[in-house]
Amino acid sequence: MAEILKAVLFGIVQGITEWLPISSTGHMILLNEFVALEVSQEFLDVFLVVIQFGSILAVALLFWKKIFPFEWKGRVLVRKDIFTLWFKIAVACIPAVLIGLPFDDFFEAHFYNYVCVAVALLVFGVLFLVVENRNKGRAPKVTELSQVTYQMAFFIGVWQLIAAVFPGTSRSGATIVGALLLGVSRTVAAEFTFFLAIPVMFGASLLKLLKSGLAFSGGEWLILGVGMVVAFVVSVLVIQFLMGYIKKHDFKVFGWYRIVLGILVLVYFLALA
Repeated sequence: MAEILKAVLFGIVQGITEWLPISSTGHMILLNEFVALEVSQEFLDVFLVVIQFGSILAVALLFWKKIFPFEWKGRVLVRKDIFTLWFKIAVACIPAVLIGLPFDDFFEAHFYNYVCVAVALLVFGVLFLVVENRNKGRAPKVTELSQVTYQMAFFIGVWQLIAAVFPGTSRSGATIVGALLLGVSRTVAAEFTFFLAIPVMFGASLLKLLKSGLAFSGGEWLILGVGMVVAFVVSVLVIQFLMGYIKKHDFKVFGWYRIVLGILVLVYFLALA
């Protein structure tokens, strides 16, 4: 029962931090320092990634009409605009597929530690402040998803790769920063980030499961299932909150949060050293 309650807590943290640009992986690594799941390291490595699948389902639920390329009006109609969007998302995935996937184990072994998490939190926290100050008073050049070009999509994908390498960066944070630098509006940047997460997070979850050999106990499968369900429910609420928030506010509050958290992480772990 204790491990189930911990899985609920992990699901809550995952659902909140996956979509707010404050790093879900970084928070999950830090949470495990204080509320460690009593499971094998092999299962924990899978759990921290596959729990994200619940968050993917939340995006599919909330944005189904914007991402499903078929509709029924007496007959099946193909929405070319949505197919085009998915082609752009595929282009944005290229950097992660070419570099992120082949070196996934290397990155995990060398960068998944509190120092990298803290530094990434600080660096991208400062970047949010710099980019928002730079864009202050400027009208965004891209205000519709259809205006995102293939070149823009690839550039955003490069920023996503940075997040794949350094935990604490935040996949959503990195792609939003990249999009804002291109003159993309906050709303479009957030939506493109959500949609880009679907193939990336699904691919990462599937890869982890296949590498694990699916050799988990019944209790471990229950922990994973609970974590995903909670992550799904919390993600629905958080995505709705974020889309409403950014219509009236910028991302500076998340930048300051990252900076404060990064400093606290460094101070805490250096004190333990």
